[in-house]
Amino acid sequence: MIVPMTHILAISAAMFVMGLACVLAQRNLIRILIGFEIMLNAVGLTLVGASALWQKVDGQIFVIFLMAVTSAEVAIALALVVYLRRRKATLEADAYAGMKG
Repeated sequence: MIVPMTHILAISAAMFVMGLACVLAQRNLIRILIGFEIMLNAVGLTLVGASALWQKVDGQIFVIFLMAVTSAEVAIALALVVYLRRRKATLEADAYAGMKG
């Protein structure tokens, strides 16, 4: 393995923390989705790094499935964002507090 696993884990942890900070700090729905995607990419990076370290293909196959689920999630989430934008004329997350069950 060319890159040490500690470097991969450090970059992945930094990406995950940045995504989590983006999700927790932002009020715009699109920025929250971007933060969530950054967190999923950090998990994928960790899986690929571990797969390369242990020389097994399982982690890489799981990342392919993760990317497929992520693309479906993005399509549904963006459709919801467009619908909510038309309904309330804003993308601020606080405007949708009345939708709690």
